Amino acid sequence: MLLLNVLGECLIVVTGGVVRLTGSGLGCPTWPECVPGSYTPVVVQAEGFHKWIEFGNRTLTGLVGLLALACLVVVWRNRRRDLLPYVGLLLFGILAQAVIGGITVRTDLHPGVVMTHFLVSVLLVTASTVLWRRGLEAPGPRVPAVRREVRGAAWLAAAVLYAVVVVGTVVTGSGPHSGDADEPARFGLDPQSVSWLHADLVMAYTGLLVGVLVALRATSAPRPAVRAAWQLLLVTLAQAVVGYVQYFTDLPWVLVAVHMAGACALVVFHVRLLCALTAPREALSPAVAAANA
Repeated sequence: MLLLNVLGECLIVVTGGVVRLTGSGLGCPTWPECVPGSYTPVVVQAEGFHKWIEFGNRTLTGLVGLLALACLVVVWRNRRRDLLPYVGLLLFGILAQAVIGGITVRTDLHPGVVMTHFLVSVLLVTASTVLWRRGLEAPGPRVPAVRREVRGAAWLAAAVLYAVVVVGTVVTGSGPHSGDADEPARFGLDPQSVSWLHADLVMAYTGLLVGVLVALRATSAPRPAVRAAWQLLLVTLAQAVVGYVQYFTDLPWVLVAVHMAGACALVVFHVRLLCALTAPREALSPAVAAANA
């Protein structure tokens, strides 16, 4: 169930991206109703197929809410009180997203609000991933499984990754896929310059990740941490390929949607790596824990 919740949070990010990429952001022109007097699309709407795309994304909010409640039940039944803060963050975030979604519609897809909507989803993906990974391990105190310098480098890479995601939303808000097919709302920045900054950050992130991987191998880190780093590097390279292909093919919306799914995968795999850098105290010998403190 905890893994299903991660997938649900990623799915709503991608479908939200499809709303924007197809110009369906105002497919339901009011909120919380789709049109005045109806919470669902009606036949006479002028928005055509856009109404169904936007309504479908709104419906998924209910699905991720149910998944979060299911996670609460699982955590409570398994007496994992240590996981309750993550579930609480999910429930609060989903409610906040519903409000931000309404503000997005009422501000006619202001790019700053749309950007906030996406970034909150990224934070929910982060919390969901921590909940999933922690749920697979025993409760109780955790101790470092790798050296302090390696942990610091991995956290620095995480900061750069989130900068990549933030600038990526600015790229989208400055480009052709702004959410409304009739009256595009953009930041007014030069798309090429912002894209180059985004690419520079990706290269910096990749370099840091390679450094983390080399350090893990050099310090004989536990196999789960090394495996997580390798898998993250493969996802990063695949995401970079998609990014360059979409840039040089004039941003076809299907590739941009794939790129958004890749962004979710990057966040999930990096958080998975961070979780692998510590372990329950009973899983490591006192000598190893002391060496990594």
